[in-house]
Amino acid sequence: MTWRHARRPAGFALPGVAVLLLVVAPAEAAGDRALGAYLAAECTACHQLSGRGSSGIPPIVGWPEEQFVAVLDAYGSRQRHNPVMQTIAARLSRDEIAALAAYFGALAPKP
Repeated sequence: MTWRHARRPAGFALPGVAVLLLVVAPAEAAGDRALGAYLAAECTACHQLSGRGSSGIPPIVGWPEEQFVAVLDAYGSRQRHNPVMQTIAARLSRDEIAALAAYFGALAPKP
């Protein structure tokens, strides 16, 4: 019997492909900045685009994307307390959070 006629165990190739994808693919794809810009209007109603805090509301311009996602995840899971932010974060999808993180992370505070 030649190698072409040999039978491989079922699912033999799939685990190797899955491992390769896990090693090569990033944990999360970068967010869509254009979508983030579109969604940002609700955020900028309270958080200033200037990058300055106001009335106890922290600036979010220039935050590292990982930090932005972690903070919104904490609000969404109610680990951080703020009823407004909990409501907003809980209704955002993973793609929307990534998009907002990419958008705000790419902005620089204005002097």
